Amino acid sequence: MVNDNSRLPPDRKGPPKYLLDQKDRLILNEIQRNFPITHRPFLALARKLKLREKEIVERVQKLKDVGIIRRIGASFSARAVGFTSTLCAAKVPGKKVENFVAVVNTYPGVTHNYEREGDYNIWFTLIAPSRKRIDRILTEISRKTGVKEILELPALKTFKIAVDFSFE
Repeated sequence: MVNDNSRLPPDRKGPPKYLLDQKDRLILNEIQRNFPITHRPFLALARKLKLREKEIVERVQKLKDVGIIRRIGASFSARAVGFTSTLCAAKVPGKKVENFVAVVNTYPGVTHNYEREGDYNIWFTLIAPSRKRIDRILTEISRKTGVKEILELPALKTFKIAVDFSFE
């Protein structure tokens, strides 16, 4: 289960549904870390990559439509802006999974969630302005879903801050 606008199929076996060409790869490499903050970011990308602005816009839209690009936006350090975050693992009976995920996904501080094998089968991250708010949200989720076993696994230290994919 994924809390985002991704349209990628849950079963990733077999060939990809959309094959990237060289221009797609150039665009993806550039926008991961260097998306221009300007009045016309796609024009700036086009100039840098020696493509047309319209082509950049069309390709980015297509990559979004097929689920390769989930979103374009800033990433913030929760701690740096005074928020707190935690990783949660919930023990959700199979018949309650869809409802549980739907409830979890209503909270704007949930950055993503996913299903795993094992007793604790639904994992999600939660960011909120305070420790107290995280506690309230987890209590609400438990009350609304009937799921009582939700573990909190807050990070003690950050070791990895970003992941870039190389499309070379």
